[in-house]
Amino acid sequence: MTNDELSYARLDYQREQRQGFPEVVYGAGKTPLQVAEIMERLAAHHAGNILATRCTADHYAAIRQRLPEVRFDEVSRLLYLRRDDKERGLVAVLAAGTSDLPIAEEAALTATLLGAKVERLYDVGVSGLHRLLAQTSLLEQAKAVVVAAGMEGALASVTGGLTAAPVIAVPTSVGYGASFGGLAALLAMLNSCASGVAVVNIDNGFGAGYMAAIINRQSVGE
Repeated sequence: MTNDELSYARLDYQREQRQGFPEVVYGAGKTPLQVAEIMERLAAHHAGNILATRCTADHYAAIRQRLPEVRFDEVSRLLYLRRDDKERGLVAVLAAGTSDLPIAEEAALTATLLGAKVERLYDVGVSGLHRLLAQTSLLEQAKAVVVAAGMEGALASVTGGLTAAPVIAVPTSVGYGASFGGLAALLAMLNSCASGVAVVNIDNGFGAGYMAAIINRQSVGE
């Protein structure tokens, strides 16, 4: 085993060269020590931002002993080291309701750490459509739009009909029994009649934020 290898992980230090951002750590299922060691090695190899998803306060306690500048966002469950605060372009992140905030914040903070300027529009679900219609000027400026919604997931289709930007829809596991843990929203989003709507997996705010940041980066010519 070389100094750049761990017994439980093989880190991809070349990912930033291929994709423009270092490898992101998936914290769920990893011990606090494992996350701390991986993030410490990534931080040593990369000069920019470092990110770990689905983390806990225990992960944070372990890593800040090694990297005190690391921050933990309890809502999105993201651990991150931010050393590049440049924000370019514009990504809009919408949440249908307050219950969707953890997934929306995961998307918003991910996109921010990948270099996008992010504007949040929260609690703009279709049950009070006037709240979204009052923000159409922002949708017109966005290079990409992330929509996090549970229940019937209608906000993604409505947004797709209001903006020329690509919409990345995130079904959330929010809703009553027949929402089936986000499956109803997932199927509704997959069957959207609005053009330009793509769908990520249930509760995958990270994937949506990452995709939005890539679209934004290409739109601003980077």
